[in-house]
Amino acid sequence: MLTADPFFLVLGTAQDGGYPQAGCRRPCCEAVWRDGALRRHAACVAVVNPGSGARWLVDTTPDFREQLRRLDDLAPVDAPPPGLDGIVLTHGHVGHYAGLLHLGREVLGAREVPVWCAPRLAGFLRSNGPWNELVRLGHVELRLLEPGVPLLVASGVAISPFLVPHRAEVSETVGLRVEGPRGAVLYVPDTDGWDAWEPPIETFLASVDRAYLDGTFFDAGELEGRAMADVPHPTIAETMRRLASLPAAARAKVRFTHLNHTNPAIGATDPARGAVMDAGFGVAEEGEIVAL
Repeated sequence: MLTADPFFLVLGTAQDGGYPQAGCRRPCCEAVWRDGALRRHAACVAVVNPGSGARWLVDTTPDFREQLRRLDDLAPVDAPPPGLDGIVLTHGHVGHYAGLLHLGREVLGAREVPVWCAPRLAGFLRSNGPWNELVRLGHVELRLLEPGVPLLVASGVAISPFLVPHRAEVSETVGLRVEGPRGAVLYVPDTDGWDAWEPPIETFLASVDRAYLDGTFFDAGELEGRAMADVPHPTIAETMRRLASLPAAARAKVRFTHLNHTNPAIGATDPARGAVMDAGFGVAEEGEIVAL
Protein backbone atom coordinates (compact mmCIF):
# COMPACT_ATOMS: atom_id res chain seq x y z
CA MET A 1 0.00 0.00 0.00
CA LEU A 2 1.42 3.37 -1.03
CA THR A 3 -0.45 5.59 1.40
CA ALA A 4 -3.20 5.44 3.99
CA ASP A 5 -4.92 8.50 2.50
CA PRO A 6 -7.30 8.59 -0.49
CA PHE A 7 -5.59 9.05 -3.83
CA PHE A 8 -6.16 9.43 -7.58
CA LEU A 9 -4.15 6.99 -9.70
CA VAL A 10 -3.32 7.18 -13.42
CA LEU A 11 -3.58 3.76 -15.11
CA GLY A 12 -3.40 4.79 -18.76
CA THR A 13 -2.56 7.83 -20.89
CA ALA A 14 -3.01 6.80 -24.53
CA GLN A 15 -5.94 7.35 -26.87
CA ASP A 16 -8.58 4.60 -27.15
CA GLY A 17 -6.42 2.29 -29.30
CA GLY A 18 -3.43 2.35 -26.96
CA TYR A 19 0.21 2.71 -27.99
CA PRO A 20 1.24 1.12 -30.30
CA GLN A 21 -2.02 1.10 -32.21
CA ALA A 22 -3.37 -1.83 -34.22
CA GLY A 23 -2.13 -1.93 -37.78
CA CYS A 24 0.33 0.94 -37.43
CA ARG A 25 3.69 0.29 -39.12
CA ARG A 26 4.80 3.88 -39.19
CA PRO A 27 7.78 5.21 -37.22
CA CYS A 28 5.49 6.44 -34.42
CA CYS A 29 4.71 2.83 -33.44
CA GLU A 30 7.44 0.68 -34.96
CA ALA A 31 9.91 1.08 -32.08
CA VAL A 32 7.13 0.42 -29.57
CA TRP A 33 6.26 -2.90 -31.21
CA ARG A 34 9.88 -3.92 -30.66
CA ASP A 35 10.20 -2.61 -27.09
CA GLY A 36 7.33 -3.39 -24.74
CA ALA A 37 8.68 -0.96 -22.14
CA LEU A 38 7.59 1.91 -24.41
CA ARG A 39 3.94 0.81 -24.53
CA ARG A 40 1.15 2.92 -23.05
CA HIS A 41 -2.35 1.81 -22.07
CA ALA A 42 -5.57 3.58 -23.00
CA ALA A 43 -6.62 6.49 -20.80
CA CYS A 44 -7.98 5.31 -17.46
CA VAL A 45 -7.75 6.37 -13.81
CA ALA A 46 -8.73 4.99 -10.43
CA VAL A 47 -9.87 6.56 -7.17
CA VAL A 48 -8.74 4.65 -4.09
CA ASN A 49 -9.40 5.00 -0.38
CA PRO A 50 -6.99 2.61 1.38
CA GLY A 51 -8.60 3.22 4.75
CA SER A 52 -11.89 1.62 3.69
CA GLY A 53 -10.53 -0.48 0.83
CA ALA A 54 -12.77 1.34 -1.66
CA ARG A 55 -11.60 1.24 -5.29
CA TRP A 56 -13.35 2.98 -8.18
CA LEU A 57 -12.36 2.80 -11.83
CA VAL A 58 -12.98 5.63 -14.28
CA ASP A 59 -13.59 4.07 -17.72
CA THR A 60 -13.04 0.45 -18.73
CA THR A 61 -10.64 0.38 -21.65
CA PRO A 62 -9.51 -2.37 -24.05
CA ASP A 63 -6.53 -2.63 -21.65
CA PHE A 64 -8.79 -3.51 -18.68
CA ARG A 65 -6.86 -6.71 -17.94
CA GLU A 66 -3.50 -5.00 -17.44
CA GLN A 67 -4.99 -1.99 -15.68
CA LEU A 68 -6.88 -4.08 -13.14
CA ARG A 69 -3.66 -5.98 -12.44
CA ARG A 70 -1.77 -2.71 -11.91
CA LEU A 71 -4.48 -1.54 -9.53
CA ASP A 72 -4.28 -4.84 -7.65
CA ASP A 73 -0.52 -4.45 -7.32
CA LEU A 74 -0.68 -0.87 -6.04
CA ALA A 75 -3.87 -1.06 -3.97
CA PRO A 76 -4.70 -4.70 -3.19
CA VAL A 77 -8.00 -5.68 -1.58
CA ASP A 78 -9.25 -8.88 0.00
CA ALA A 79 -12.25 -9.30 -2.29
CA PRO A 80 -13.21 -11.43 -5.30
CA PRO A 81 -12.13 -9.95 -8.65
CA PRO A 82 -12.61 -7.32 -9.88
CA GLY A 83 -12.71 -5.91 -6.35
CA LEU A 84 -14.29 -2.66 -7.52
CA ASP A 85 -16.83 -0.64 -5.54
CA GLY A 86 -17.91 1.03 -8.74
CA ILE A 87 -17.07 2.07 -12.29
CA VAL A 88 -17.71 5.52 -13.74
CA LEU A 89 -17.92 5.82 -17.53
CA THR A 90 -17.19 9.18 -19.13
CA HIS A 91 -18.79 8.42 -22.52
CA GLY A 92 -19.58 5.90 -25.23
CA HIS A 93 -16.45 5.80 -27.37
CA VAL A 94 -14.76 2.42 -27.64
CA GLY A 95 -11.71 3.13 -25.50
CA HIS A 96 -13.86 4.09 -22.53
CA TYR A 97 -16.33 1.23 -22.16
CA ALA A 98 -15.13 -1.79 -24.20
CA GLY A 99 -13.42 -3.27 -21.15
CA LEU A 100 -16.82 -3.96 -19.59
CA LEU A 101 -16.77 -7.24 -21.52
CA HIS A 102 -14.21 -8.62 -19.05
CA LEU A 103 -16.92 -8.55 -16.38
CA GLY A 104 -19.06 -11.07 -18.27
CA ARG A 105 -19.28 -14.85 -17.92
CA GLU A 106 -16.57 -15.42 -20.55
CA VAL A 107 -13.99 -13.88 -18.19
CA LEU A 108 -14.64 -12.75 -14.60
CA GLY A 109 -18.31 -13.64 -14.23
CA ALA A 110 -18.61 -10.63 -11.92
CA ARG A 111 -21.75 -10.03 -9.90
CA GLU A 112 -23.65 -6.72 -9.85
CA VAL A 113 -20.70 -4.37 -10.29
CA PRO A 114 -22.16 -0.83 -10.09
CA VAL A 115 -21.55 1.00 -13.37
CA TRP A 116 -22.37 4.69 -13.25
CA CYS A 117 -23.00 6.46 -16.55
CA ALA A 118 -25.05 9.31 -17.97
CA PRO A 119 -28.59 8.58 -19.27
CA ARG A 120 -27.95 8.14 -22.99
CA LEU A 121 -25.05 5.78 -22.39
CA ALA A 122 -27.13 3.77 -19.91
CA GLY A 123 -29.84 3.45 -22.55
CA PHE A 124 -27.33 2.32 -25.15
CA LEU A 125 -25.86 -0.35 -22.87
CA ARG A 126 -29.33 -1.65 -21.97
CA SER A 127 -30.49 -1.82 -25.58
CA ASN A 128 -27.51 -3.18 -27.50
CA GLY A 129 -25.61 -6.45 -27.42
CA PRO A 130 -23.29 -7.65 -26.10
CA TRP A 131 -23.59 -5.01 -23.38
CA ASN A 132 -27.22 -5.79 -22.58
CA GLU A 133 -26.18 -9.35 -21.73
CA LEU A 134 -24.01 -7.97 -18.94
CA VAL A 135 -27.10 -6.25 -17.57
CA ARG A 136 -29.51 -9.15 -18.15
CA LEU A 137 -27.25 -11.69 -16.46
CA GLY A 138 -26.50 -9.42 -13.52
CA HIS A 139 -22.79 -8.92 -14.15
CA VAL A 140 -23.24 -5.16 -13.95
CA GLU A 141 -25.83 -2.91 -12.36
CA LEU A 142 -26.34 0.31 -14.30
CA ARG A 143 -26.83 3.45 -12.24
CA LEU A 144 -27.48 6.95 -13.54
CA LEU A 145 -24.71 9.50 -13.29
CA GLU A 146 -26.37 12.92 -13.09
CA PRO A 147 -24.35 15.95 -14.21
CA GLY A 148 -24.07 18.40 -11.33
CA VAL A 149 -24.83 15.77 -8.68
CA PRO A 150 -21.75 14.58 -6.71
CA LEU A 151 -21.26 10.84 -6.32
CA LEU A 152 -19.82 9.87 -2.94
CA VAL A 153 -17.29 7.11 -3.64
CA ALA A 154 -15.60 6.90 -0.23
CA SER A 155 -15.62 8.70 3.08
CA GLY A 156 -14.92 12.33 2.24
CA VAL A 157 -14.25 11.61 -1.46
CA ALA A 158 -16.70 12.60 -4.20
CA ILE A 159 -16.76 12.49 -7.99
CA SER A 160 -18.75 15.35 -9.54
CA PRO A 161 -19.68 14.89 -13.23
CA PHE A 162 -20.40 17.74 -15.64
CA LEU A 163 -21.29 17.75 -19.32
CA VAL A 164 -18.61 18.63 -21.87
CA PRO A 165 -18.99 19.12 -25.64
CA HIS A 166 -17.85 16.02 -27.54
CA ARG A 167 -19.06 13.82 -30.40
CA ALA A 168 -22.38 12.41 -29.24
CA GLU A 169 -23.07 9.54 -31.64
CA VAL A 170 -23.80 7.12 -28.78
CA SER A 171 -23.89 9.18 -25.62
CA GLU A 172 -23.28 12.44 -23.89
CA THR A 173 -19.77 13.03 -22.49
CA VAL A 174 -18.89 14.01 -18.96
CA GLY A 175 -15.79 15.45 -17.36
CA LEU A 176 -15.12 14.72 -13.71
CA ARG A 177 -14.01 16.72 -10.70
CA VAL A 178 -12.69 14.40 -8.00
CA GLU A 179 -12.35 15.93 -4.55
CA GLY A 180 -11.17 14.58 -1.22
CA PRO A 181 -10.09 16.02 2.15
CA ARG A 182 -6.65 17.04 0.88
CA GLY A 183 -7.02 17.84 -2.81
CA ALA A 184 -9.06 17.99 -6.00
CA VAL A 185 -8.40 16.70 -9.52
CA LEU A 186 -10.02 17.55 -12.86
CA TYR A 187 -10.28 14.71 -15.38
CA VAL A 188 -11.29 15.49 -18.99
CA PRO A 189 -9.83 12.92 -21.40
CA ASP A 190 -12.17 13.93 -24.27
CA THR A 191 -13.73 17.17 -25.45
CA ASP A 192 -14.28 18.82 -28.83
CA GLY A 193 -12.52 21.99 -27.72
CA TRP A 194 -12.51 24.71 -25.08
CA ASP A 195 -14.43 27.54 -26.75
CA ALA A 196 -17.86 26.11 -25.96
CA TRP A 197 -17.11 25.51 -22.29
CA GLU A 198 -19.22 27.41 -19.80
CA PRO A 199 -17.81 28.17 -17.32
CA PRO A 200 -14.45 28.29 -19.13
CA ILE A 201 -11.71 25.75 -18.55
CA GLU A 202 -9.70 28.40 -16.71
CA THR A 203 -12.38 28.51 -14.00
CA PHE A 204 -12.18 24.76 -13.52
CA LEU A 205 -8.38 24.91 -13.33
CA ALA A 206 -8.55 27.48 -10.55
CA SER A 207 -10.52 25.08 -8.34
CA VAL A 208 -8.24 22.02 -8.52
CA ASP A 209 -4.72 20.93 -7.66
CA ARG A 210 -4.17 18.87 -10.80
CA ALA A 211 -5.91 18.73 -14.19
CA TYR A 212 -5.68 15.86 -16.65
CA LEU A 213 -6.80 17.32 -19.98
CA ASP A 214 -7.47 16.04 -23.49
CA GLY A 215 -4.15 15.99 -25.35
CA THR A 216 -5.15 13.56 -28.10
CA PHE A 217 -3.25 15.36 -30.85
CA PHE A 218 -0.22 17.60 -30.63
CA ASP A 219 -1.03 19.86 -33.57
CA ALA A 220 -3.07 20.13 -36.77
CA GLY A 221 -2.43 17.83 -39.71
CA GLU A 222 -1.34 14.90 -37.56
CA LEU A 223 -3.60 12.24 -39.10
CA GLU A 224 -2.24 11.20 -42.49
CA GLY A 225 -5.04 10.48 -44.94
CA ARG A 226 -7.80 11.33 -42.44
CA ALA A 227 -9.67 14.54 -41.72
CA MET A 228 -9.00 15.67 -38.16
CA ALA A 229 -12.37 17.43 -38.23
CA ASP A 230 -13.96 13.97 -38.08
CA VAL A 231 -12.41 13.41 -34.63
CA PRO A 232 -12.39 16.88 -33.04
CA HIS A 233 -10.16 17.44 -30.03
CA PRO A 234 -8.25 20.48 -28.82
CA THR A 235 -4.62 20.00 -29.80
CA ILE A 236 -1.94 20.35 -27.17
CA ALA A 237 -0.56 23.32 -29.11
CA GLU A 238 -3.97 25.05 -29.03
CA THR A 239 -4.43 24.42 -25.31
CA MET A 240 -0.96 25.71 -24.49
CA ARG A 241 -1.59 28.87 -26.50
CA ARG A 242 -4.90 29.44 -24.75
CA LEU A 243 -3.45 28.96 -21.27
CA ALA A 244 -0.07 30.62 -21.90
CA SER A 245 -1.00 33.77 -19.98
CA LEU A 246 -1.89 31.90 -16.78
CA PRO A 247 0.54 32.07 -13.88
CA ALA A 248 3.21 29.37 -13.80
CA ALA A 249 1.54 27.64 -10.86
CA ALA A 250 -1.71 27.30 -12.82
CA ARG A 251 0.01 25.94 -15.93
CA ALA A 252 1.92 23.44 -13.79
CA LYS A 253 -1.38 21.83 -12.77
CA VAL A 254 -2.01 20.59 -16.33
CA ARG A 255 -1.11 17.08 -17.46
CA PHE A 256 -2.05 16.12 -21.02
CA THR A 257 -3.56 12.64 -21.41
CA HIS A 258 -5.41 10.49 -23.98
CA LEU A 259 -2.49 10.88 -26.41
CA ASN A 260 -2.92 9.37 -29.87
CA HIS A 261 -0.19 7.11 -31.22
CA THR A 262 0.64 9.82 -33.77
CA ASN A 263 1.18 12.43 -31.04
CA PRO A 264 4.95 13.02 -30.75
CA ALA A 265 4.58 14.08 -27.10
CA ILE A 266 3.78 10.46 -26.20
CA GLY A 267 7.48 9.70 -26.58
CA ALA A 268 9.42 10.40 -23.39
CA THR A 269 12.43 11.84 -25.23
CA ASP A 270 10.70 13.54 -28.17
CA PRO A 271 11.29 17.30 -28.61
CA ALA A 272 7.50 17.80 -28.61
CA ARG A 273 7.36 16.66 -25.00
CA GLY A 274 10.25 18.98 -24.22
CA ALA A 275 8.25 21.86 -25.70
CA VAL A 276 5.35 21.02 -23.39
CA MET A 277 7.64 21.04 -20.36
CA ASP A 278 9.35 24.25 -21.45
CA ALA A 279 5.93 25.95 -21.65
CA GLY A 280 5.26 24.99 -18.03
CA PHE A 281 2.83 22.12 -18.64
CA GLY A 282 3.19 18.35 -18.24
CA VAL A 283 2.36 15.02 -19.86
CA ALA A 284 0.60 12.36 -17.79
CA GLU A 285 2.45 9.18 -16.90
CA GLU A 286 1.06 5.83 -15.86
CA GLY A 287 1.47 5.30 -12.15
CA GLU A 288 1.10 8.99 -11.21
CA ILE A 289 -0.62 9.53 -7.89
CA VAL A 290 -2.38 12.64 -6.59
CA ALA A 291 -3.37 12.82 -2.94
CA LEU A 292 -7.06 13.43 -2.32
